[in-house]
Amino acid sequence: MKSANGINLTMLCDYYELTMGNGYYVAGLKDRMTYFDIFYRTVPDEGGYAIAAGLEQIVDYVQKLHFEPEDIEYLRSRNMFDEGFLQYLADFKFTGDIWAVPEGTPIFPHEPILTVRAPAIQAQLLETYLLLELNHQSLIATKANRICRAADGRAVMEFGSRRAQGIAGAVTGARAAYIGGCCGTACTVSDQVYGVKALGTMAHSWVQMFPTEYDAFVSYCKTYPTNAVLLVDTYNVIKSGVPNAIRAFNDVLKPMGIKKCGIRIDSGDMAYLTVKVREMLDEAGWPECTITVSNSLDERLITELLRQGAKIDSLGVGERLITSKSSPVFGGVYKLCAIEDEEGNIIPKIKVSENVGKITNPGFKKLYRFYSKETGMAEADYICLRDEEVDDSQPLEICDPDARWKCKLMENFKAEELLKPIFKNGELVYDLPSLEDIKRNCAYQVSTLWPEVKRFDYPHEYYVDLSPKLMELKDRMLENFGKKSESM
Repeated sequence: MKSANGINLTMLCDYYELTMGNGYYVAGLKDRMTYFDIFYRTVPDEGGYAIAAGLEQIVDYVQKLHFEPEDIEYLRSRNMFDEGFLQYLADFKFTGDIWAVPEGTPIFPHEPILTVRAPAIQAQLLETYLLLELNHQSLIATKANRICRAADGRAVMEFGSRRAQGIAGAVTGARAAYIGGCCGTACTVSDQVYGVKALGTMAHSWVQMFPTEYDAFVSYCKTYPTNAVLLVDTYNVIKSGVPNAIRAFNDVLKPMGIKKCGIRIDSGDMAYLTVKVREMLDEAGWPECTITVSNSLDERLITELLRQGAKIDSLGVGERLITSKSSPVFGGVYKLCAIEDEEGNIIPKIKVSENVGKITNPGFKKLYRFYSKETGMAEADYICLRDEEVDDSQPLEICDPDARWKCKLMENFKAEELLKPIFKNGELVYDLPSLEDIKRNCAYQVSTLWPEVKRFDYPHEYYVDLSPKLMELKDRMLENFGKKSESM
């Protein structure tokens, strides 16, 4: 498994994964079964939810995990690793289990979105890459979803490849943006590899290459008569760009009987220009000509442009989407939540911190989402221990874990388990959906969230509760930790 620049991605791990793995081997813990959860703590942009993405690339990574002879030689050259450990890596294969939330699913802070059960060394080596993919793609899918919701049904194209942070930032970023709701991308290789529709027409350089703006537009219309979208702001949108576009449409497209065409504006006062341009196009007999805008757009600016009455049919969004510029870090973490003793009993583990938000939920867990049978809307998520079952035929009280007095009674609801089996004993047991199915799943799942949760400003905090059994376990472990600390 190699990246575009020939790197074995198995080696894309933090060095401490290897030093810990070596330590586990030397300490006789290489076969100790461990449980790790991935979760995140804060929604980007102070939003109400995030979108899970990146699982397909994780599956590919896990299936191809291996160490090349040159990798082993490099590690040997560091003079830090036991020869038995190096042989273990030479024969490495993932043999554990993985559960994950399907891509496109809305996710909330502190709930497990992926769980690994595997021998200690294996589980530890997965950490960096799993976080890399989930953090990056979930971040971009979340940002894209915000932008697409702001566009209010208008098509949004991802235009950010040249400003992305590296090759993967552009390629898998385009994939994530598509999951979040974009209709396509400027990144050609994302179409070739993932089937994200590649879109685009011309840059300002095309217009500058010809003797006149009109000549540039005529040439483009003749070359692509069924996809003639002309960039009209190279010189002056109102004085030359749109008049020359209308002239080219009249001279080339009209004789062919083609009415479908478009113009793109990449600079200037979009609210004023789009209104004026719409008037010009309609008066010239081109009411079906669409108006696309681009240039440093995001959900805030799009919302404001539409509030001001801008006449926009579609949008191209670049750097502020592909980098999630306003909130560029997702913050997912990978934490040990349990181990198994020699008899196979599950021993819960907890991380304690003076920062309350960094205290983890212990144990091997399940994640449920509760939907109202009356409305079909998502009402709450529920985290419980793996041996618990939710009976959705019975009323159930859920509360805010940080404010136990804030509770509501769930009745007439359907409980859906969100964590799906992905790998079992190292073998893939999950049918990977197509990208189109993931995109549709995302749109549907977001539609089940109440508008209050989807607000850009001060969204309603969606309920994510712990079962009484899990809450009691957590409280008991914290209490015991406090007693131990006092005796130290």
